[in-house]
Amino acid sequence: MTKLTTMTRALATTVAVCLTASVALAADIAVVGGKTDDAFWTKIKKGVDDSRFVVEANGGKVTYLQLQTYDNLGPDAAGLVRTAVSQGVSGIVIPNWVPEAEDEAIKAAVESGIKVILMNAGSLEKAKELGAINYVGSDEYIAGVAGGEYFGKNGQKNVLCVNTLPGSANQEARCKGVIDGVTKTGGAGKQLPLPATSFGDPTAIAEAVKATLSQDGTIDSVITIAAGDADAAASGIQQAGKVETVKLGSFDFNEASLDRIKNGAQLFAIDQQPYLQSLLAVSLLASHIDFGTDLPVRPVLTGPGIVDASNIESTLAGVSKGAR
Repeated sequence: MTKLTTMTRALATTVAVCLTASVALAADIAVVGGKTDDAFWTKIKKGVDDSRFVVEANGGKVTYLQLQTYDNLGPDAAGLVRTAVSQGVSGIVIPNWVPEAEDEAIKAAVESGIKVILMNAGSLEKAKELGAINYVGSDEYIAGVAGGEYFGKNGQKNVLCVNTLPGSANQEARCKGVIDGVTKTGGAGKQLPLPATSFGDPTAIAEAVKATLSQDGTIDSVITIAAGDADAAASGIQQAGKVETVKLGSFDFNEASLDRIKNGAQLFAIDQQPYLQSLLAVSLLASHIDFGTDLPVRPVLTGPGIVDASNIESTLAGVSKGAR
């Protein structure tokens, strides 16, 4: 064998190893999220789908693993993390909804060498604790404070925060923030915790809101943790005969929420820009896996923003494109 042949074979082997390493480094990302028939998670899914173009252009792939129900939120999310690990992914994007149920699975994924970004629910502190590289989303407590203060500045004195996912860390933080925010302005607030089975059940939510308003005539404002819940709360307020005296707000929004804001039937909605959450989380994670890039900004906050009569038209323009 000639020296040239030996060198050629060695070079070919080196190239093959490099190509194999390159393929191995291509991001294979699992995104754990909510149901795609949920209006909020439809926006998240669009962000995932749009980020997929970039990931696939670099040889990677993105898989969306969705919850089937919200009845067993934390354990089911942890189960999807374990599913992702068993599939051999290199990255996971996941909301840290119920830390006590999810943390063990997320830590195990990180310890196995999988890169993780927390999205939508969590915090930078929690990301550091679990070994995740960042948190992308809104600070739920700060968002709640913004909502409570908005109520207070608009003359509302007693806020009811309707929580259809009690025990979920991000929803508890939302309601606590609302109560603290309105208290800062001299008002008061309390939480109305409902069974998780009431999430997405308009009749149950409307009946609970109606009953609570009928029992406590001092409540002058209601805020819900989700846009769909706001639709039901609006019905409950109407059934209680309180349309003129009780103002409605919501975390997140749908087209019905925006219509109410436009016609004056809803005071505001708190926007966390879910489309940006998944678009940024997946793109940042893929870039980190593929190229070793990192972002010095921690956390990456996509909210809160207040949508009210002052900016409703620009928001509706984004809705028409499926991103708001």
